[in-house]
Amino acid sequence: MLELTILGFLAEEPLHGYELKARIKGLSGHVRPVSDGALYPAINRLIKNGKLAERTEPGTGAAPRRILSLTDDGRADLLERLRHPKDADITDGQRFFTLLAFLGTLPDRREQAAVLRRRQDFLLTPASFFYRDGTPVRAEQEDDLFRRGMLRIARATGTAEKEWLAEAIAELES
Repeated sequence: MLELTILGFLAEEPLHGYELKARIKGLSGHVRPVSDGALYPAINRLIKNGKLAERTEPGTGAAPRRILSLTDDGRADLLERLRHPKDADITDGQRFFTLLAFLGTLPDRREQAAVLRRRQDFLLTPASFFYRDGTPVRAEQEDDLFRRGMLRIARATGTAEKEWLAEAIAELES
């Protein structure tokens, strides 16, 4: 997801590393902070693979800034990742939100709807954090106050997301 995030933000505009890190932190840093030890190797890998270009320009202080931009190969890679996300990108809430942040980059509304439909199908499958005898436990069945809270919050969030997905898919397919 880090590479998708880098490609996604650079599809919007060229950025220097510090600004890119700040945007990534704003998107998911409260849940999954990004360290320099993860970010800069990912950037270097994308440059090596021809997905990003870099240029140096004078910094506001003494040190020059490295400006990163998306190449044509990088844009094609981003669009492919958005068209065909991995199953984990659909089923994991934070990964899906990262995908959602850049889904508007896909130019084809049908392709956007297809990704949303995959998430919708996943959410319509009965699931729970807890199971008894292979059956999902509902909030009303849970005696533990804190687990009951988890289940109620997840239900409310899931209900809101399912409503939005239905509206967004209908809009995209109209």
